Amino acid sequence: MFRRRFRGSRDLLDVVPASPDMVAEISADRQSCATGSTAQLSGVGPSKGAITLHTPHYPSDEEDPMNAADEGRQWPDEVSVDNARTTLLQLLARAGVPSDDARELTGLVEAGALALAHEELSGGARSAPGDKGAAYESGWLDGAGHLLEELGAVAERTLLRVVGAEGQPGPAGERPPAGRMEVERARVALTPLYLSFTAASELDPEVTEEVLAAVLTTMSPRQRAGYAGRLTQFAAAHRTRLERLFAAFGPGSTITVHGRYSLLHSATSIAVLERLIAAPQALREEWNAAELPPAWLDGLTTAWNAPA
Repeated sequence: MFRRRFRGSRDLLDVVPASPDMVAEISADRQSCATGSTAQLSGVGPSKGAITLHTPHYPSDEEDPMNAADEGRQWPDEVSVDNARTTLLQLLARAGVPSDDARELTGLVEAGALALAHEELSGGARSAPGDKGAAYESGWLDGAGHLLEELGAVAERTLLRVVGAEGQPGPAGERPPAGRMEVERARVALTPLYLSFTAASELDPEVTEEVLAAVLTTMSPRQRAGYAGRLTQFAAAHRTRLERLFAAFGPGSTITVHGRYSLLHSATSIAVLERLIAAPQALREEWNAAELPPAWLDGLTTAWNAPA
């Protein structure tokens, strides 16, 4: 019977005779054992022959990449990124978010991260490191430009996996209906914008989903993916006018609340105003299709065009 011990990087074998007349010899090269080779046990006595023990190689601290002292960039590899994505999807599933909606969100985050990286790299003037001559700098700039183009192409492909290719409306002019997650993203974008102009109102008509579905259906899926940014730009460009609008007709104003101005008590009013300016005909078509009160559109138009 043999007992086997491991001490550090050395592989030691203690041999205890199985019978008084059995002698065992160990012929093993210490270096070969350390590198994962084999050790020979030669038995002399009643049991003759040789036993081969395969000794696995365990990397030392110096060889183990996990213990490397910050050599280069320690970025997550593909497996680690996929693990983080899968973990997030599973957590969202436990919270009741459908898998398609969760994948849409994570896909937009991934596409957005690539697009923002491309925008950042495209924003500043580039120059080759060091002073190595005009030929080197020209080649370096060409290579950097090609890499930047490829980064943009990767961002585009990632986005297309979420929103699909830009298509034309259907034969009857139909646009793809807005999905649940698109409506929710618009709601999340609108709430802080609305509260930057006025207070939350107890008179909110609570038709957020219906109104936002009509608003979003005036756009393609690709446009919806960037609608939060468009709303932010709209609010910034018309901030003074919006402040005046909500002060005169919104919560806390002296205007008696009735049907025409009800929508000014909802965060959706900012989205409706943006569409009234950008795509008025498409908005009215979707508004009528959703059977929303026409007076709300008329009231917003009147309030928006009211003299200062």
